[in-house]
Amino acid sequence: MAYLNMCGIFGYSGKKTNTGSLVPEGLKSLEYRGYDSWGIAIKKTDNEIFIKKEIGKIGDATIPDFEAKIGIGHTRWATHGGVTQANAHPHTGCTNDVIIVHNGIVENFRQLKDALLKSGHKFKSETDSEVIAHQIEEFYKKTHDLTAIFYKLKAVLLGMNAVIALFPNEDTIMVYKNGSPIILGRGDDGNYLASDGAAIAPHTKNVYYLEDGETAEITASKITVWDKNDKEKEAKFIEFEYDPESALLGDYPHFMIKEIAEQPQILTRIINNETKTIQKSAESIKKAFGTYLVGCGTASYAALAGTYLFSKIANRHLNFSISSEFSYLLNFIKSDSLIVALSQSGETIDTLSSVKKAKEKNAKLMAITNVKSSSLYRLADINVLLHAGPEKAVASTKAYTAKIAFLYLIAHELNGSLDKGKENLTKAINEQMNVIKNKEVIKKIAQNISKNERIFILGRGVSYAAALEAALKIKEVSYVHAEGFAAGELKHGVIALIEKNTPVIIFNPNDETYDDTLSAAYEVKARGAHVIGISNKNCDVYDDFIKVEDCNDATIIPNVTIAQLLGYYLAISKGLDPDKPRNLAKSVTVK
Repeated sequence: MAYLNMCGIFGYSGKKTNTGSLVPEGLKSLEYRGYDSWGIAIKKTDNEIFIKKEIGKIGDATIPDFEAKIGIGHTRWATHGGVTQANAHPHTGCTNDVIIVHNGIVENFRQLKDALLKSGHKFKSETDSEVIAHQIEEFYKKTHDLTAIFYKLKAVLLGMNAVIALFPNEDTIMVYKNGSPIILGRGDDGNYLASDGAAIAPHTKNVYYLEDGETAEITASKITVWDKNDKEKEAKFIEFEYDPESALLGDYPHFMIKEIAEQPQILTRIINNETKTIQKSAESIKKAFGTYLVGCGTASYAALAGTYLFSKIANRHLNFSISSEFSYLLNFIKSDSLIVALSQSGETIDTLSSVKKAKEKNAKLMAITNVKSSSLYRLADINVLLHAGPEKAVASTKAYTAKIAFLYLIAHELNGSLDKGKENLTKAINEQMNVIKNKEVIKKIAQNISKNERIFILGRGVSYAAALEAALKIKEVSYVHAEGFAAGELKHGVIALIEKNTPVIIFNPNDETYDDTLSAAYEVKARGAHVIGISNKNCDVYDDFIKVEDCNDATIIPNVTIAQLLGYYLAISKGLDPDKPRNLAKSVTVK
């Protein structure tokens, strides 16, 4: 089972004396990655240990003012154990000699817990994470050699985990990473760690991405790293590229609507600046014997759209698989196969797991991702950076259309028609801007259908992939039961779901699918559906109509933008927070 787990982690050790406020501020910048509870552990300059854990968002918290130079913190998205104060991080053993925060799943926590209970340990929470604190404490009783303790911890801990341990008696933070991302930052005034570089960026751009199996020790004066073989290594710090202004709301009420509005600018930049990347990517596909497009969630629907685009534009068959299923299709992979993996964060665990197995068979990997130096980026042989800027709303919007734009232009490059592709994409951007400009029409439709319990979206060809993505956007943020279907599947069972006034969205662009898709609109209309047509021309079957001019195969971009706005306004109509939907975090980083 995959757990939605991208909890926020932040830590600091250094010269600054405001760590009591520094750690909470770092956590606030990560709150979109986990926000049902939070906690901090700070060692004050008078040696007192301050631990505070609460349910809810840290943005609503009040932290007392005190001087401190070392501390760690965590924003949680619950996996093991419910949303309670006891289950919030940090966790301690039976004493405060070691305090931990943790991102991941301890697969063998039951065995470890049983052994620790026999040794007299008392547990205070329902989490698997607390086991780590007690296990380290057990090791600490026998030795204060922290590197030796973490060597032992690595040997007994199973699963994908990031463990951060504060040892107050040593004024040291120890870190172990396997699967879940951890970034270290080296500054003039101290040293930092976080699960996302965005939290470190305001303090230093000098960062190191901890690799799987590596351990690090962070003190006020230095950062020491040991490789997966437990040998000290020279960690090569690089400059973190980050524009803090792009991560601010500005005049927008939510990040989701801000990120929707940023799409035309991002896609225009791809047209103007990414020709060499597009050409290199096309050449890699041309040389490959078997190319596989893989991704999870929104990225998988971009990948599925890619199979249609490459087939129609470039006369080339590219295989598609959801990343979590791709591991079961690896018998086909050869040394000259190419895996094209799509991931906004570059940390999606199902994608990473499957492509690592493919690389073991000597397949080449192309990563299409939004985060430079992410795990997927570092693993890849060829990198396509989306350069979409920080995406803080949980539901991906601008990264999705950026992926579509790259796949669309790569397909045209393979066909020798890149200029034509750029021309069509420019038309699509103009239509996307019209959609965003006239969003009040979509807002009104959303208000009218917001009380419906289910919505269906139909399309054929590349619009089938668009229908799946549209349904995901709607269900993610508005909690309406939305499903996308291939319009040709209506008679094969789907039409049984249509009742009077059921909203049915029809993606009907001016392509080879137009007439057949229009027939599907009439079929659902005959069963009483409220039909919302998205097309270049109106028709009497549509109860509501949103016009999108024909942009050839790039019409998928303004069409999906309509769905993004519809999901957003449905959430607003229902009084929901579109940026932080329930039960979801930004990335799935733990199985």
